[in-house]
Amino acid sequence: MKTHTISLFFTLATFWLLNSGHNTLLILLLGLASICLVIAIVHRMDVVDHESQPIHLTQNIFSYLLWLIKEVIHSNIIVIKHIWLGNKSISPTLRRIRVSQKTDMGKVIYANSINLTPGTVTIDLIDDEVVVHALLQKDIETLLAGEMDRRVSLLER
Repeated sequence: MKTHTISLFFTLATFWLLNSGHNTLLILLLGLASICLVIAIVHRMDVVDHESQPIHLTQNIFSYLLWLIKEVIHSNIIVIKHIWLGNKSISPTLRRIRVSQKTDMGKVIYANSINLTPGTVTIDLIDDEVVVHALLQKDIETLLAGEMDRRVSLLER
């Protein structure tokens, strides 16, 4: 719990400093007071835990985000191509896909990663399966190949 509180403090302080743009003593003290107030409130609400401050993800998150950004750009290009080609070039597909993530957070990250990739939408998340709608059958096959699933599972470690 203590490490999550420290992580929350640094996250809030960084956010405050980036948005403030001022570094006078008064502004810094007001920022510190605000951060302390927020930390007191969230402790009173008992919401500071591994889900609100997922410190365990920070190790691999940057490489995953870079890979995901590359996939989003690639998917955008493919979707734009199929918009230009018209309706005959798409093959809408709905499919259940098993997920290998053990934690709820891992499953949600996987489902949201599917949503971020243009042309695919996670419709439902039930136990160890996601229901995915894809603009192209090829997108479902890519998900079944498991690269995204494997990368999200690496985040959980």
